[in-house]
Amino acid sequence: MNSPSPSSTSSLSANAWSASRPPGHGRIEFAKTLDVDIGGGEFNVAYACTRLGLRGGFISKLPDNPVAKIILNHARAVGMDVSHVRLEKFDGVGRAGRVGLNFTEVGTGVRPSVTMYDRGHSSISLMKPDEIDWNVIFSGDGVRWLHTGGILASLSDNSAAVVKAACKAAREAGTIISYDLNFRGKLWSSQKAIATTKDIVPLLDVLIGNEEDFQKVLGFEVEGTDANLTELPVEAYKRMVERVVKTYPNIRAVCTTLREVKSGLINNWGGILWYEGNFYEARTFKDLEIEDRVGGGDGFSSGIAYGFVTGMNPADIVNFGAAHGALLQTTRGDTSQVTLDEVRHVMGGGSARIQR
Repeated sequence: MNSPSPSSTSSLSANAWSASRPPGHGRIEFAKTLDVDIGGGEFNVAYACTRLGLRGGFISKLPDNPVAKIILNHARAVGMDVSHVRLEKFDGVGRAGRVGLNFTEVGTGVRPSVTMYDRGHSSISLMKPDEIDWNVIFSGDGVRWLHTGGILASLSDNSAAVVKAACKAAREAGTIISYDLNFRGKLWSSQKAIATTKDIVPLLDVLIGNEEDFQKVLGFEVEGTDANLTELPVEAYKRMVERVVKTYPNIRAVCTTLREVKSGLINNWGGILWYEGNFYEARTFKDLEIEDRVGGGDGFSSGIAYGFVTGMNPADIVNFGAAHGALLQTTRGDTSQVTLDEVRHVMGGGSARIQR
């Protein structure tokens, strides 16, 4: 895949929200305090790529209020370009536009992690495609990689139109486009996801998703999986990917995470990359101990983007993505706290022995 050098801009389209969670493994219902984090499926990827050393930024729309500034401050702290974030006057209530909120309980044992959305009337969901000059971003600024996905597309018909407009402009400019299917059943139905995404997939280069994503967003079944998706036969996964790329010949790479859930805090974790007709499978992290699984898939996606942009070979790309995703799940919060050296250490088989 023709990719830019590490110094070239890697800009990634993102919605962003403020996330709140009870301390530890507490329940929202009984919380006396809530920890504030920043996240968003696309934002997380842009943030991680910037932290790893690429020039990254995000495109969004936010109300001009203190909650939105938490997001902007978090982005600026790691060096993200926020010049393409549109700020609108806040009406004081949030009827015209607000910051979407997300509440998360971190699961443990037999209790899974749970997400509750409070995202109605968010500014990004109300934004229209013509509010952004896409030609300036992709042709003028020379952005070489756009990442977006199903979470942004699911927020509203406007959001889906924004995603399609961004992808169309990026494709016309020769920008590489990665798209995380990221199905969220609380945000839209499978039927709506399939109907919307079928018009977006022909514009894409890199397709990312887990087993549920491919089923619920594209309608491709993974043969041999049970209803709870507790076991993931890799060969069945590969056959599904082959059907995907045959149906959509514009797709140049397909990345899938492999997660087997043993408990809320113990998962088997890995990933597969299809590229130029060949499959590359990452090392499997058996019995991975998890602090917070939310954001692990975004860690994988950002690792894949980083690998392609910096010119890694395909085997290293998928291993880099899996290692970054594994590390990201060792900390609380959606955005990466991982360094490039840490990813390389784990990718190379390094142990968790104390470093002094």
